[in-house]
Amino acid sequence: MIRMKEIKKVYNTGKVTFEALRNIDLDIQDNEFIAIVGPSGSGKSTLMNLMGCLDTPSGGEYQLEGRRVDTLHPNQLAEIRNKKVGFVFQAFNLLPYASTYENVELPLIFAGVKGRDRKRRVIDVLTQVGLSDKMANKPTELSGGEMQRVAIARALANNPKLILADEPTGNLDTKSGAEIVGIFEKLWNDGHTVIMITHNINLANRCRRIIKLKDGMIDNGNGNGPPQTRL
Repeated sequence: MIRMKEIKKVYNTGKVTFEALRNIDLDIQDNEFIAIVGPSGSGKSTLMNLMGCLDTPSGGEYQLEGRRVDTLHPNQLAEIRNKKVGFVFQAFNLLPYASTYENVELPLIFAGVKGRDRKRRVIDVLTQVGLSDKMANKPTELSGGEMQRVAIARALANNPKLILADEPTGNLDTKSGAEIVGIFEKLWNDGHTVIMITHNINLANRCRRIIKLKDGMIDNGNGNGPPQTRL
């Protein structure tokens, strides 16, 4: 699904140049369940932003489902983000004055899905995350775990094969966090590729593969090297 070759990301902030990622070589197969771990500033979120086409690399080659995306036009990248990738963030990023139903419906509207099909899909994904009885509730009327479930349902709305989750349990208690990872496990079992950034090693160990980052490079414990795999 994902192939990265000699990927670099450099940020220029006037007088300072910061190399966030250095020579990343990475292959991710279809239907993997992966955790990305590493200290703050190691490049985890930068790597995920590149994977999800939220940003473009400064160098190297990135292929998503066999298509080279590092050279695409911004409108083409936006189409990929809408149809092929589902994003889940630590802060939920829900519209505060919209209902659960409306929050999940939004990406379907952007994708041009017609009304009856939109309604069917919203009900399906909210049922999938256990929130079919909360469709009229606004985010302020939901718990943290429920808000993250809404965010997951929204990510699933257009049925993307790739789910990217950036610290999805960071604002949740232990029980709610474990339940969210359980949803990701089910999505993986259903055929999705799930990639999750987390600082929680217990949650990372529930994934089937762990990629460690250090100083912008993939780290096997002895500097730059291949990603660690847990069988």
